[in-house]
Amino acid sequence: QVQLVESGGGWGQPGGSLRLSCAVSENIFQSNTMGWYRQVPGKARELVARITTGSLTPYIHSVQGRFIISRDAAKNAVYLQMNGLKTEDTGTYYCNTVPWIIRNSRPWWGQGTQVTVSS
Repeated sequence: QVQLVESGGGWGQPGGSLRLSCAVSENIFQSNTMGWYRQVPGKARELVARITTGSLTPYIHSVQGRFIISRDAAKNAVYLQMNGLKTEDTGTYYCNTVPWIIRNSRPWWGQGTQVTVSS
């Protein structure tokens, strides 16, 4: 069974904070690098942050120093603490493995959670 359930999105002001959560099925979580991806209309989905099973955390340049990704093995959950929000952080955020899950030869994604940053 594959479960990726994102939550915690919403509206945030520039400079504010949001915290995203993702519940992951145990068989997926325990042995994979997990990541948060962002989808903006008209653009390709991009990997924003990732965390290995050993908790190494490479970030893309635009969120370095502002976003913090973490994982909780006891809860099979991945989090993204988003600080210092910018309007360009707006998008739909998805958690997934890195690289993303493929099922029946197709990428598999959860429903995502929308983040909107505006004043």
